[in-house]
Amino acid sequence: MKIEISATSRKAQGTGASRRLRKTGRTPGIIYGDGEPTLVDVDHNNLYHSLRKEAFHASILTLDLDGKKEQVLLRDFQMHPFRQQVQHIDFQRVSKDKKIHMKVPLHFINADIAPGVKLNGGIISHVMNDLNITCLPADLPEFVEVDLASLAMGHSIHVSDLKLPKGVAVAGHGHVGDAVVATVQIPRGAVEAEAEATAAAEAATATAAPTAEAKAAAKPAAKSAAK
Repeated sequence: MKIEISATSRKAQGTGASRRLRKTGRTPGIIYGDGEPTLVDVDHNNLYHSLRKEAFHASILTLDLDGKKEQVLLRDFQMHPFRQQVQHIDFQRVSKDKKIHMKVPLHFINADIAPGVKLNGGIISHVMNDLNITCLPADLPEFVEVDLASLAMGHSIHVSDLKLPKGVAVAGHGHVGDAVVATVQIPRGAVEAEAEATAAAEAATATAAPTAEAKAAAKPAAKSAAK
């Protein structure tokens, strides 16, 4: 998906300048990476709605800066503590021949036909919702798919089980590949109900046991009385 956003270079900086800029409906930002950092501002409304789209956070963006286009990544943004206002935005330039490190969302499919769900009434627990990867800009996927079709009750899917697109590798070392992505579990309510039923059965058995012992002890006493 090609996403483009427009920006204007700015010279004024500092808290006062940023405050005045926000009052005009613009959001201050910066572009860093190869070359000198560039101070910019972007239309707040367009930026706010773009940030609500998943792809905006995990895609190579085309930034139109004063009519000149360049490829960037969204690296950070700050929101107002209680207003729906973007306070600042950070972009990073990318080079087509240099690998990038990104966090991309995980998309789960076939949960409804997973044996642990369909046959055993389990529920899918998403342990991870995104994945850190490294790749060249041209190979960056919008998301990584997690197929749950064969997931059985009590089993898990690990990072090492994922089928990554060509040119994409998991970022990190050692234990990352063994990290759990999703698992199938018995619903908590069912576990609690089973525990309560077991406790009730044990209580009933404990109550009945003395009665049986008392009856066994009473038989010799009754025979002695009859003599």
